[in-house]
Amino acid sequence: MAPRAAGGAPLSARAAAASPPPFQTPPRCPVPLLLLLLLGAARAGALEIQRRFPSPTPTNNFALDGAAGTVYLAAVNRLYQLSGANLSLEAEAAVGPVPDSPLCHAPQLPQASCEHPRRLTDNYNKILQLDPGQGLVVVCGSIYQGFCQLRRRGNISAVAVRFPPAAPPAEPVTVFPSMLNVAANHPNASTVGLVLPPAAGAGGSRLLVGATYTGYGSSFFPRNRSLEDHRFENTPEIAIRSLDTRGDLAKLFTFDLNPSDDNILKIKQGAKEQHKLGFVSAFLHPSDPPPGAQSYAYLALNSEARAGDKESQARSLLARICLPHGAGGDAKKLTESYIQLGLQCAGGAGRGDLYSRLVSVFPARERLFAVFERPQGSPAARAAPAALCAFRFADVRAAIRAARTACFVEPAPDVVAVLDSVVQGTGPACERKLNIQLQPEQLDCGAAHLQHPLSILQPLKATPVFRAPGLTSVAVASVNNYTAVFLGTVNGRLLKINLNENMQVVSRRVVTVAYGEPVHHVMQFDPADSGYLYLMTSHQMARVKVAACNVHSTCGDCVGAADAYCGWCALETRCTLQQDCANSSQQHFWTSASEGPSRCPAMTVLPAEIDVRQEYPSPQDCPRTLLSPLAPVPTGGSQNILVPLANTAFFQGAALECSFGLEEFFEAVWVNESVVRCDQVVLHTTRKSQVFPLSLQLKGRPARFLDSPEPMTVMVYNCAMGSPDCSQCLGREDLGHLCVWSDGCRLRGPLQPMAGTCPAPEIRAIEPLSGPLDGGTLLTIRGRNLGRRLSDVAHGVWIGGVACEPLPDRYTVSEEIVCVTGPAPGPLSGVVTVNASKEGKSRDRFSYVLPLVHSLEPTMGPKAGGTRITIHGNHLHVGSELQVLVNDTDPCTELMRTDTSIACTMPEGALPAPVPVCVRFEHRGCVHSNLTFWYMQNPVITAISPRRSPVSGGRTITVAGERFHMVQNVSMAVHHIGREPTLCKVLNSTLITCPSPGALSNASAPVDFFINGRAYADEVAVAEELLDPEEAQRGSRFRLDYLPNPQFSTAKREKWIKHHPGEPLTLVIHKEQDSLGLQSHEYRVKIGQVSCDIQIVSDRIIHCSVNESLGAAEGQLPITIQVGNFNQTIATLQLGGSETAIIVSIVICSILLLLSVVALFVFCTKSRRAERYWQKTLLQMEEMESQIREEIRKGFAELQTDMTDLTKELNRSQGIPFLEYKHFVTRTFFPKCSSLYEERYVLPSQTLNSQGSSQAQETHPLLGEWKIPESCRPNMEEGISLFSSLLNNKHFLIVFVHALEQQKDFAVRDRCSLASLLTIALHGKLEYYTSIMKELLVDLIDASAAKNPKLMLRRTESVVEKMLTNWMSICMYSCLRETVGEPFFLLLCAIKQQINKGSIDAITGKARYTLNEEWLLRENIEAKPRNLNVSFQGCGMDSLSVRAMDTDTLTQVKEKILEAFCKNVPYSQWPRAEDVDLEWFASSTQSYILRDLDDTSVVEDGRKKLNTLAHYKIPEGASLAMSLIDKKDNTLGRVKDLDTEKYFHLVLPTDELAEPKKSHRQSHRKKVLPEIYLTRLLSTKGTLQKFLDDLFKAILSIREDKPPLAVKYFFDFLEEQAEKRGISDPDTLHIWKTNSLPLRFWVNILKNPQFVFDIDKTDHIDACLSVIAQAFIDACSISDLQLGKDSPTNKLLYAKEIPEYRKIVQRYYKQIQDMTPLSEQEMNAHLAEESRKYQNEFNTNVAMAEIYKYAKRYRPQIMAALEANPTARRTQLQHKFEQVVALMEDNIYECYSEA
Repeated sequence: MAPRAAGGAPLSARAAAASPPPFQTPPRCPVPLLLLLLLGAARAGALEIQRRFPSPTPTNNFALDGAAGTVYLAAVNRLYQLSGANLSLEAEAAVGPVPDSPLCHAPQLPQASCEHPRRLTDNYNKILQLDPGQGLVVVCGSIYQGFCQLRRRGNISAVAVRFPPAAPPAEPVTVFPSMLNVAANHPNASTVGLVLPPAAGAGGSRLLVGATYTGYGSSFFPRNRSLEDHRFENTPEIAIRSLDTRGDLAKLFTFDLNPSDDNILKIKQGAKEQHKLGFVSAFLHPSDPPPGAQSYAYLALNSEARAGDKESQARSLLARICLPHGAGGDAKKLTESYIQLGLQCAGGAGRGDLYSRLVSVFPARERLFAVFERPQGSPAARAAPAALCAFRFADVRAAIRAARTACFVEPAPDVVAVLDSVVQGTGPACERKLNIQLQPEQLDCGAAHLQHPLSILQPLKATPVFRAPGLTSVAVASVNNYTAVFLGTVNGRLLKINLNENMQVVSRRVVTVAYGEPVHHVMQFDPADSGYLYLMTSHQMARVKVAACNVHSTCGDCVGAADAYCGWCALETRCTLQQDCANSSQQHFWTSASEGPSRCPAMTVLPAEIDVRQEYPSPQDCPRTLLSPLAPVPTGGSQNILVPLANTAFFQGAALECSFGLEEFFEAVWVNESVVRCDQVVLHTTRKSQVFPLSLQLKGRPARFLDSPEPMTVMVYNCAMGSPDCSQCLGREDLGHLCVWSDGCRLRGPLQPMAGTCPAPEIRAIEPLSGPLDGGTLLTIRGRNLGRRLSDVAHGVWIGGVACEPLPDRYTVSEEIVCVTGPAPGPLSGVVTVNASKEGKSRDRFSYVLPLVHSLEPTMGPKAGGTRITIHGNHLHVGSELQVLVNDTDPCTELMRTDTSIACTMPEGALPAPVPVCVRFEHRGCVHSNLTFWYMQNPVITAISPRRSPVSGGRTITVAGERFHMVQNVSMAVHHIGREPTLCKVLNSTLITCPSPGALSNASAPVDFFINGRAYADEVAVAEELLDPEEAQRGSRFRLDYLPNPQFSTAKREKWIKHHPGEPLTLVIHKEQDSLGLQSHEYRVKIGQVSCDIQIVSDRIIHCSVNESLGAAEGQLPITIQVGNFNQTIATLQLGGSETAIIVSIVICSILLLLSVVALFVFCTKSRRAERYWQKTLLQMEEMESQIREEIRKGFAELQTDMTDLTKELNRSQGIPFLEYKHFVTRTFFPKCSSLYEERYVLPSQTLNSQGSSQAQETHPLLGEWKIPESCRPNMEEGISLFSSLLNNKHFLIVFVHALEQQKDFAVRDRCSLASLLTIALHGKLEYYTSIMKELLVDLIDASAAKNPKLMLRRTESVVEKMLTNWMSICMYSCLRETVGEPFFLLLCAIKQQINKGSIDAITGKARYTLNEEWLLRENIEAKPRNLNVSFQGCGMDSLSVRAMDTDTLTQVKEKILEAFCKNVPYSQWPRAEDVDLEWFASSTQSYILRDLDDTSVVEDGRKKLNTLAHYKIPEGASLAMSLIDKKDNTLGRVKDLDTEKYFHLVLPTDELAEPKKSHRQSHRKKVLPEIYLTRLLSTKGTLQKFLDDLFKAILSIREDKPPLAVKYFFDFLEEQAEKRGISDPDTLHIWKTNSLPLRFWVNILKNPQFVFDIDKTDHIDACLSVIAQAFIDACSISDLQLGKDSPTNKLLYAKEIPEYRKIVQRYYKQIQDMTPLSEQEMNAHLAEESRKYQNEFNTNVAMAEIYKYAKRYRPQIMAALEANPTARRTQLQHKFEQVVALMEDNIYECYSEA
């Protein structure tokens, strides 16, 4: 959704209007506004941003996967997968930009071309939905007309299901535009999506999509002359689409869902202008309904106002659609249950304001909360632009039931109306249904026989719960009797309001998520932890904690804050969320805000005083040491220490020892009963002094100490450390240190005298050197011997005759004195004297002076502060302490001073007003002066231009505004992506220029300005947003769009330009197209250091010329163009003279002549060598041809031996595994369903019996029972019987088929399905079916003859063409089984035997022997056969000798073993290779389980190689045992599906694709071209030739005992029709016959042997059969093949045999023509016999019921066609059809509701 402005007027204008002029009192803030400001500022800490994830491109959508703890984020051109807890990146995918055009079909539509240019287009995400049931993430974007992808859940970078699906060779997938045009194809057009549970009988999920119309006539359609529109026909406004990835992938995203494909709601073209739908949200409610309860899908949308129509207003709508009850419920069409009603949020408290446009919705349990905004441009838009309203779902349901009652029971035209603007509606108006009692389900969901869809005319009304400007989103939670509502804003803030039970606001919080970035209209709570909320701004994803309760420290504050989430945890004495408090569910353990402060815990002690001694007598005291002061001890001296004790009665005399915290212990001796002596204690220290703890402990281990309530310590000192002069040494006497000064500090001996005197004080420095006359200066004196103690100098510091009082806490013995100067009577200068028994004087003098202040500048500045002022005066450097106070309270910071000036930074001012400035020295009074500073209104920035910059930065941005004359410095910074801020220049009071900062990426980002070091904030915006001003300072309403750097080149893109000095130079520079909009003055072109004057600048061309001469000495000069900080050297200018050019030309000509002579000599030499090489090559070719002939001969001989054995083993009656007729029919008639039925019914139902075989039953619906409730069966069978009689009426059936074929949406798939259903329904009357087919064919021939008759029957695009295919399949089945079956089966076996003789790569599928070039293994892999003795208890045999290759994987070996054991068993009853284990008995005691991958697998080039027989070194004749396993191991899946990046079998992927890059391991292989292995195609072809010839002869021959009657009958029919129409061209007749039999029937059988036999058609056999089928097609063609060296090999391979095959085809057609013609009676008898032979094989009632669905779907069109047909009118067929519909509809709705 595009960002919206918060108000109507531009922000700059609003700011200017709100700011008072200078020197005026600002307007007073309204009281409610002030209260809200205070409330917002005081409580802004109650929400907490836990994590953020920045997106370099604008964000579009997000989805939460609660079970996996994952967040999926969709942005422009990017998809991200984030961890839910910390929003860290797990995976990402790029989905744009791509070449696209809104006037072109998607490139996934192969049949569509486009003449419009495709441009690089950004992909805006439109739908991001999770489908957990199928493990999918549905991702739809704006590119390719709204194309969708199905990506993998858990790895968003991988596509789970390719769409459109890849087309198999035999069954190409038809892709329609409606399958691709899902979402809106414009960045600003809305789209919502919702994954629905599967409908009744469906196998997968469904997708509900609402998309804004963007086709022709809309504001989104490109404004050009094109009228081409791909949206109206293909993209309805609302649709339910298939998401079943487990079924037929060709139906993905189609509307073809049960009960019909009308699951769309599309507005008529003429009504789209009046119904412009903008979708807001789609949701389920209730989201988790109880069993049996009804669930609904809701769509929240806006019907936008018409442009230019003042009377038109936007309307907010809520639409409801019913979903089926559970999996077995009846799924209704979308339009049957669709009903919409308006939502109106208006008024309240006497106010009549209307909020008519829906912005965001959030469904709670009982209410729908919605944010509305006032339409832009209304008069009161700035007062309260947005509001929150709540609607009850119970009221919605009541309104819908009342509306349906008013439509069908008691019509009320002012209450409800039928939506006649919808294409699929029943309209035009409501009508009373007589004798119909509406059931509750019909009142809720409607019905097919009731008018639909409906619109309720009276809106559902609600009054606003909360109003605030710029609301964009809402999320709601019910917590502790409160309703917590979270609201996002257009400026990137999140508001939390708490509502009580009456929906009244009781508290409010606010936090900034990303200032200046609008919050997306969808917010969601974390499914795993409801204490967190996920939301999205334009460039960020955020995880927000719903409450920061820890800001409240007391229970009263916690409960009084009225926060729904916060409560007082009594045991932990802190404010927490309920889930964070232990035992919070128990009473009194957690107090919520709803309980009030009175429930806070309190404690009272009674009585007030307790006599502890009286209540609790004292126990026996423990022994302990007593504190006794000890004198300091010198280091290294021996000392006895006495330790007094107490309570020693019971352990007196015990062995004790003294511990001083060291490893050494000293013995303790008892002196008496209360004193212990520590003997001969010696302690050492290398420091000035060190304290050691003294403790007593009992001897022995573990250590047990006596209690020491007051621990004793011993101080040990070292005189030699820390005393560099006499005063410091002797001064230690006060600490008890016995030290003496004698050439250093020494320990005083016992006989030495007391300390003497020290030298006079030595003053080395004083600081400062001057001070004010009033005194108070802190004078610091540094030196030596400045007294032993403070008392020595307490009154001995003087400055001349003025005393200086030392400060005790700042005195350092001997080294430093800090004193406070006294007042002086006048200016003076004197030395500093220190007297400590002797006197010392300083060398420097201290002066008393009088500081004076004269003025300050500047005298004014913005009230935001930051102005740097300078105060001028004299003697301003004096003293130790200086203060500059503003208004006597606020300090001026960052002080710097000299003798004549003081510079400092002004603080922020409260109001625009003058304030006094005071200079104070030494905390005394102000220096007398009248300094005044004027605080003015802050500067205002109104606009910046341009708003685009190259990513390198440096472009000059002009900043416009007011009051810039007060700006001293200004800088510009960019959020998120910006590099270092740049310094700006003030031009005048209204203009500033700034170079744009460089950026890290191409994106749009907010811009910050720092004026005088303070972040610029718009005060008016702060006031109107009701938000904390401190937060507003961190953002900006200005944005800068960063685009790629411009690209330049010379006009001819040359890199070198020659120029002769002295000649004029003009450069033409080509510029690539960009969107920067650069002006001519922004370009700088230089040649070396010389500027090139720019003369002409256009969008693509720059002209510049050089007027001064260029120095030729340099030779080469770079040509550089500069834009901002971006520099690009586009070419080099080469300077040189004309003489040099002549010399160079002569030299070049001489060299060319010499080279020509050399080339001639080389050519002659090469020619002789080439002739010798050619002769050598001829010899090699002859040798190769001989090798190929030998290989073919040997291969054919081996294959003949194998096939002879196979033929002997085949039992003529049971050996060939023919499918039963019914299965042959279902697979042939419904080919696209066969694989689906095999997957659904055959494979899952396989169960292995004791012999290892499996049994499966296909349960095609047409072969089973008609599943309807028994209570409805009689009526339903009566209806089907009546419908069957109608279908047996030729006039009705012909009209019925033609009516359906005339419908545009009756697709080819529907036509084929109808034809096959008719064939099944009329299978018992083939003669009637044939007559219908002939009549329809006559109509088809008439239509084709008028155009191009040779194209008739070329494809299957009509009902009759598919009927002909089915008719041929029925009539030719006997021939297929009795004549063609055996040679066809032998060919399949021969192909398989030949393929298995060579190596087959298990992963790529490529083999040594094949007919298809694409499946040829182009490597010389040496493979040796291995005969294995295998035992297996299955398929009726115990043990066999099986032949395998040593290069076979273990899965391939298993398959060969299974084929050997089960060759006489149908394939559907074989075990699968995954169901068995293979064990090798290496010896009598050792055996191994053989697998494709295990711990012994070899790794080559980073890929793991599959294990083979050679890998396990299995010898010839090895003994193996195969056994069934209970549990299938599916860890690897099928081998051919393994990742080629991780695994390989025979060849690495690089072996065949990049021959020169082979590794050293492969260097020993013979270097040959891969094409040399194409000769193996000839080898395989020659080996299989006999079997192919036998098959073609069987197909194209006529048995005298069973001539092809149906072929003769149909060919005669074609010749008769051609004769009637005067078509005498034999080629046309040949084409008709070929299209009707060989291409329509035999090619289909050749490509799909699984239609005839119960066998496994592998991919490799399929590839070979496609080559054989192509040869058969070429044989039936009459056009000459134009073949060359570039022709495909599948045509070249049999080019030699095609002429011979053509003769066989023509002979076959001639034999058919020469047969005796058949009469109608003979043919009808033959057809009746075919019907009788296979009667009761199919359930025709099921086929009739399916045909009836088409009749119901196109009922109006069929009725119109019947009424237009005279014969039908005469026989009243339309009334009979009406009877069928009436009977069937009543029963269908009654019965299916029971079902």
